[in-house]
Amino acid sequence: MVKRFILFSSFFGLLFSCEDKAKELPPEPEWSVEHSTKMNEQFTREDEINIRLYLSRRENWEMKSTGSGLRYWIYEDKEGPTAEAGDKVDVKFEIKMLNDSLLYKTEDKELSTFKVDKSDIETGVMEGIKYLSEGDKAKLIIPSHIGHGLLGDFKKIPPLQVLVVDLELVKIY
Repeated sequence: MVKRFILFSSFFGLLFSCEDKAKELPPEPEWSVEHSTKMNEQFTREDEINIRLYLSRRENWEMKSTGSGLRYWIYEDKEGPTAEAGDKVDVKFEIKMLNDSLLYKTEDKELSTFKVDKSDIETGVMEGIKYLSEGDKAKLIIPSHIGHGLLGDFKKIPPLQVLVVDLELVKIY
C-alpha cells in the first residue's frame, strides 16, 4: 500500500511540477484569393510562352485558339456531325509533353471509350473533342489549367504540364 502511495504521489508530483508552456505554432501563411489569382496568371503566362515556342517549330500546324487557351488543328476533316455533351465516343490518342516525351498512347487495335463531358477526361480534351466529327484526326495543345493542373495525374503527367494530344474520333454513339 505504501509503495502505491509513493508511486501515485511521485506521478502527480511529476505531472504538476512540469511548466505549463504552450507549444508555439508556426505563423499562418498570409494567403488570399489575390495571391492565388496572381499565381494562376503566372502559370498561364508561362504555359503561353512555352506553347508559342513549341508552335514556332511547327509552322505547318494550322492551329485555332479557343477562349480557354486550347489550341486545336483538325488535320484530317471528315465533315459530319460533331460530338456533343453526353455522346459516347471511341477515340485513339497519343499524349505527349512539349518536349515530345510520350506519356500515354492507345495501342494499335485499342480504343478508349467515354462519354463527352461525363467522365474524368481532361477538360481540354472534352472541349476539343466537340470540334471533331466522326473520323476526324486532330492535334490539341492543352494548357495545364485545362489539363491536369497543379497536381498532374499522379502517374505519368507531371504537375503544370502543357499536353500535346493527337486525337482520332473513331466513333460517336
